[in-house]
Amino acid sequence: MASLTATEPAVCPAAIPTAESIVPACMFAPDRGCADDPSGGEGSDDGEGTNGESADYLDLSSKLVLVSPTGEQYDSLLRHLRERIDEGCGETIYVVGMGSDGGDYGLDEKDMEASVATVRSLCEQIEADLILLRERTDTGGKIQDYLIRRRVGEQDFLEVRVAVVGNVDAGKSTLLGVLTHGELDNGRGFARQKLFRHKHEMESGRTSSVGNDILGFDQEGQVVNKPDSHGGGLDWTKICEKSSKVITFIDLAGHEKYLKTTVFGMTGHLPDFCMLMVGSNAGIIGMTKEHLGLALALNVPVFVVVTKIDMCPPNILQETLKLLQRLLKSPGCRKIPVLVQNKDDVIVTASNFSSERMCPIFQISNVTGENMDLLKMFLNLLSSRTNFSNDEPAEFQIDDTYSVPGVGTVVSGTTLRGMIRLNDTLLLGPDPLGTFIPIAVKSIHRKRMPVREVRGGQTASFALKKIKRSSIRKGMVMVSPKLMPQATWEFEAEILVLHHPTTISPRYQAMVHCGSIRQTATILTMNKDCLRTGDKATVHFRFIKTPEYLHCDQKLVFREGRTKAVGTITKLLQSVNTQAAKAQQAKMQAIKKTSKDSTAANEEAGSTARPPSPNTAQLPTVAEEEALCKDGNKENKLKSGGGGRRRGGQRHRGKGLNTATISTAVPAGAAGTA
Repeated sequence: MASLTATEPAVCPAAIPTAESIVPACMFAPDRGCADDPSGGEGSDDGEGTNGESADYLDLSSKLVLVSPTGEQYDSLLRHLRERIDEGCGETIYVVGMGSDGGDYGLDEKDMEASVATVRSLCEQIEADLILLRERTDTGGKIQDYLIRRRVGEQDFLEVRVAVVGNVDAGKSTLLGVLTHGELDNGRGFARQKLFRHKHEMESGRTSSVGNDILGFDQEGQVVNKPDSHGGGLDWTKICEKSSKVITFIDLAGHEKYLKTTVFGMTGHLPDFCMLMVGSNAGIIGMTKEHLGLALALNVPVFVVVTKIDMCPPNILQETLKLLQRLLKSPGCRKIPVLVQNKDDVIVTASNFSSERMCPIFQISNVTGENMDLLKMFLNLLSSRTNFSNDEPAEFQIDDTYSVPGVGTVVSGTTLRGMIRLNDTLLLGPDPLGTFIPIAVKSIHRKRMPVREVRGGQTASFALKKIKRSSIRKGMVMVSPKLMPQATWEFEAEILVLHHPTTISPRYQAMVHCGSIRQTATILTMNKDCLRTGDKATVHFRFIKTPEYLHCDQKLVFREGRTKAVGTITKLLQSVNTQAAKAQQAKMQAIKKTSKDSTAANEEAGSTARPPSPNTAQLPTVAEEEALCKDGNKENKLKSGGGGRRRGGQRHRGKGLNTATISTAVPAGAAGTA
């Protein structure tokens, strides 16, 4: 049945246009195609007859269209599903039994079976899996919600990045430990111990670095994380092989002194979503508002997780939720808070979440595991926000560097666009002079799993050939030679000052975070005399240390102490002249070479004339030092420092010895004893 419906449309549309293409339909009714139905334009894309397409397209609004579609309707449904899958980056939620024609919702048993068979055959056409999420009844019968997810290869998976922020002691690392390792916490920090990267983090229990943890889901939406029974560690390669979707958690620091690291994690790691953690007993305190403001400034959709509900008195929990809802509704946020209580809420919020207005609130306990299944289901339904086209020139931003024994220099980061394959040659830069050097990619790993290529939006690590780790820094990029990259010293940005104690005027310096770039910049000019909290202005910046690779319309965060501003780059001004920089580099290398040659020549010349001189020059100085020690002038000599040396020099001169040899030898001896 499914195969018949799949092959039938291929025959019909091909036959109809050839018959009608001799006399175009628009000649007879030029107005009708446009005025009758706004969807007429969609029909004309496929080159099908305008009259037939508009009539069929109107029928797609009925809930019964999936029961037994005609050839053209099947084609339209297939095209419509393909568009939705592409828009949702490989997945979408499909509702069967609801029409948009104003009729009753719901289908009876027989129609529902036929509709599901049609949807299944559509999924086979586009190589996707069909997963039932929920079933509910309405006035007309049953309604079913399905998750349609495109199948990926053994070595591939869909990836969604979630940044985890919140105040100190909100339970960020503990929640990630429970989610990724599948074991509940004991209320004493047992779950978070597995995630810490440094010894001081284990001792204090506070995250100070950017941690990465993964949670894998298979085609059925089940968690595949199975910790090793002995060490309790996770085998990332196995998780990625079994998963059709991987959630990467970017665990950030909550403490105020690590704000720099948290800002870098939010800008440099490009999260799709932000999970704001609030401790129910502590409420909205400390850095909670700071982190929420940062997520809003970077346009990252936020969902809130209220933790520790097992130990919190009910009245304090209600107070915290009330404050949270008031904060989210405030003019600065303008969100719609939704308390998630059951699976229906999860599906509604997940399907409307990427609109950025809706903000789901989960109440969970890491000790009892309450509502943890709702959070896992929500994470499984999240789809990546950004679409990337693979035919653009490649661009990769570096956010960390490593030196791996036996492999060499390794860089990790995010592919911003394009596709990077094994053994590709990319341009790495900018270096302090603003130049880019060609470099080959020796091997590629995604989540510790070796792969042959990476696409836009995926995180990866590259092993690089013939380069030292010291010459690579965070904020550098690897780009395709087609882009002809240029480094920039100066740029203009439209900024909004979120908070500043006094006024900002030209020559003010602050740290600029832009993608994985983190560097101090100074304000040269601006279109106002001075800026205060809440002011907007166009500002001309210049980097202090090195030029950087920037784009227009990139978001930036500008901070210094308690000052915070956000903005967008509008214009790149002074770019580095690549030819001049290369010439300067060559000149410096030449100078180094000549200086090396001259020192080598001097050493050779010196070595022939040296043997007799040291003995004659150093003997008197040793004798002098012994005499000094015997005289008991040790203390004076140590205290006097430079003065003692000078007196020593005068004494030698008075004795009428060879002053030239002694003056060179004495400082060396004095320095040795001091």
